[in-house]
Amino acid sequence: MSLLNPKAVIFDMDGLMIDSEPLWHVAEQAVFGAAGVELSTEDCNDTTGLRIDEVVAFHAARKPWGDTPTQAEVARGIVDKMVELVKTEGKPMAGLETALSFFESKGLPLAVASSSHMVLLEAALEGLGLVGRFKHVISAEHEPYGKPHPGVYITAAKALGVPPENCLALEDSVNGTLAAKAAKMACISVPEAHNLEDARFAIADIKLSCLDQVRTQAAELCAWEPAAGL
Repeated sequence: MSLLNPKAVIFDMDGLMIDSEPLWHVAEQAVFGAAGVELSTEDCNDTTGLRIDEVVAFHAARKPWGDTPTQAEVARGIVDKMVELVKTEGKPMAGLETALSFFESKGLPLAVASSSHMVLLEAALEGLGLVGRFKHVISAEHEPYGKPHPGVYITAAKALGVPPENCLALEDSVNGTLAAKAAKMACISVPEAHNLEDARFAIADIKLSCLDQVRTQAAELCAWEPAAGL
């Protein structure tokens, strides 16, 4: 796989396009709290990038709360709370429009591949004003496994009609980066500030501190000229 000639670009959603990680913490802490389980910020950070049912199972194994509510009910409650929060408080990550416009200027088809439920992806795209900017929007909701399993990325590549090794993925989490690399894709990782020095991001092909840097860093590695006016 080479970064020199990507044929498609696949974006993660949470924490990469939309500043949703703090919202996930609010939703998880509220819903788990109602079940009698207190989650710290560190607890929430431990599951960044996982699918919501896997998040709930992760915490249930460590902080069991009994038979009610069920894990499925907790997961649904978190998703419902997130839809509300995304619509009212969701904001784009810095540099998102620059990155999107840059790849669009190269004529590359774009897709979303996320662990989030489709209802959340649709709410986020609507809230960010990005409906119609992506050729495909793929959720791991119906995959056998969420990230770090590569399934959602492989499905996205199939939808695009591009071999995974010719796709470039953009991620913010370690789990997402692992998923992209396991799918044999190139990966640009844009970790949150507090994760920027995490050694596990060494598997990424490029590590950036902000999406604004995509224009210059990706252009250099891909032997592209930065798009004029961006």
